[in-house]
Amino acid sequence: MTETREQNAAPSPEGLIAELDAERPARSLSGPVAVAVTVIGVASTLGVLYWTFRPGPVLPYRMGFLAVVLPLVFLCYRPRSRQGRPGAKDNPGVADWVLAALALAACAYPLLVFDDLIRRAFAPTTLDVAAGTLIALLILEAVRRTVGWILPAVVIGFFLYAYYGGYLPIDWAIGHRGYGIERIMASFVMGTEGVYGVPLDVAATYIILFTIYGAVLDHSGAGRFFVDVSLAAFRRSRSAPGRTVTLAGFLLGTVSGSGVATTVSVGSVAWPILRRAGYPREQGGGVLAAAGIGAILSPPTLGAAAFIIAEYLRVGYLTVLVYAIIPTLLYYLGVFLAIEIDARKYGTQAVRIDAPRLWPLLRRFGYHFSSLFVIVVLMAVGQSPFRAVAYATILAFALSFLDREHRLTPRRAVRALAAGATGVLPVAATCAAAGMIVAVVTLTGLGLKASSLIVGVSAGVLAITAVMCALAVLLLGLAVPVTASFVIAAVIIGPALLNLGVSAAEAYMFIFYYAVLSEVSPPTALSAFAASAITGGNAQRTMLATWKYTLPAFLVPFAFVLTPAGGALLGQGSPGEIALALAVSALAVAALAAATGGWLVGPAGPVERVLCAAAAVALLVLSPMPILAGVIMLVLALAVHLLLRRRSDS
Repeated sequence: MTETREQNAAPSPEGLIAELDAERPARSLSGPVAVAVTVIGVASTLGVLYWTFRPGPVLPYRMGFLAVVLPLVFLCYRPRSRQGRPGAKDNPGVADWVLAALALAACAYPLLVFDDLIRRAFAPTTLDVAAGTLIALLILEAVRRTVGWILPAVVIGFFLYAYYGGYLPIDWAIGHRGYGIERIMASFVMGTEGVYGVPLDVAATYIILFTIYGAVLDHSGAGRFFVDVSLAAFRRSRSAPGRTVTLAGFLLGTVSGSGVATTVSVGSVAWPILRRAGYPREQGGGVLAAAGIGAILSPPTLGAAAFIIAEYLRVGYLTVLVYAIIPTLLYYLGVFLAIEIDARKYGTQAVRIDAPRLWPLLRRFGYHFSSLFVIVVLMAVGQSPFRAVAYATILAFALSFLDREHRLTPRRAVRALAAGATGVLPVAATCAAAGMIVAVVTLTGLGLKASSLIVGVSAGVLAITAVMCALAVLLLGLAVPVTASFVIAAVIIGPALLNLGVSAAEAYMFIFYYAVLSEVSPPTALSAFAASAITGGNAQRTMLATWKYTLPAFLVPFAFVLTPAGGALLGQGSPGEIALALAVSALAVAALAAATGGWLVGPAGPVERVLCAAAAVALLVLSPMPILAGVIMLVLALAVHLLLRRRSDS
């Protein structure tokens, strides 16, 4: 009876995603409006696929992309975050249609006068300024509707800094001469440093293609298959439920791309299994949140910010995937070790799961993995990421006909293509807003000024600078979405690391990991909150449990920023250097798991845990003497542990 009451009181997965995800829920459109949005979405998807194989000038394409997605935001998203009542009409009102029309007109203007606009970029006309101001205001409203009011407030703060910066005292580190409306708006919409800069370009190319691919994969039944294969993958043991959840989170993340959405999707299926196995509510929630966030940190899709890294570094996306491989392995090693420790600490038990057998399941539906492999293989042989994802999408569509229940018939294919186009709307709005912040930073030189300020406060000590940068990114990530926090941090905080000798790849990957980890960082860890809502556990204790599971992801980035050999953790160096760095870091993660989990051969006391924690830190320095010291401390911790156990047994 108690279990029934808990299930009845539990919030729906859709409600949790709507409440906690950084992206707010879209309207449930109906009637002619739904048809019109579907047609526009399908046309946009086909246009993107066409551009993938027949690319044209970049800037007009970005302008055209914004002219399509910005009006759609006002039709698909409400002015307030309330959810529509079931069965109630949820179509746009008169004000939404007016805003959509204004967005279309304002965004079409740069295309209509494109050549003249580029020529007069430093001397805009009154009409240019008016159109640019309207575009900026509409983007802020679009962002408010899709991800909340904080990011628009941040953009307004940067605008005020650009406008009033001339009034700051001349001896202030961040003072500048001040800029008028004409110059600011020109930087926003009359070049490739503002709205139409790299972030929007990433949304218009990489991200929309991946959202289309994810929608096709989801509509073809891959999401259900990924859950089933995770349930069937591990043999029956007391740690199998935790492993199952982690694998399911990794696989589902390739479809959802959201830490909260993956946590909720996995949790709605897996929490009953964890509960039957004997997991306490908080620890079970920690496993769910760690599984959800791990998907965004992991190849082959990573998060939206990873595409921006590729553009900033001017490297192929496959290179960024290579950067992420070893940190991903270390992350999941830490999660799996924590699961093994908790299974012993809490005395969890094996659970019989009603799931298909693994090998028959793989033989029947294993083709769902093929499109993921195709993306990596095609990029490895020299295809662009755009074409690789487009071919993978076509393959996923074709393979859907192997499953009668989920074959992409014309009606279902239309829904998938439309979902792919509308799925990019929140990210596109966020990227456009982030572009305005980049424009202000470029115009005022704020990046270099902030870098000098950070380096000055830290006295030029790289370790202190790295800690300050990590805290700044985490705090920023508590307020704005991952993509926006990465872009802002990359242009303001990144130069501080670069000025102290950190390579661009190491600096951007460091910022990327901390931007993503803001979703599991107290006090507003959204994925942990979602997990606690599913399990009914205490939210704060769930956050601490999640932090324990994800701790390697917080510490490993320091290794490739602070240590000379840290580049090997990003796949840079000889095979021997990479293998050594991986082995030593894996040992460090194991020591860290023992310290945080309080377990070696059995329950570990304070002495052993302190020694293990110190060993983990020493090992992550990745230099010969610290490695030797770390190994000695780890051996000493094990010896003390075995001695104390022998005494207690006697």
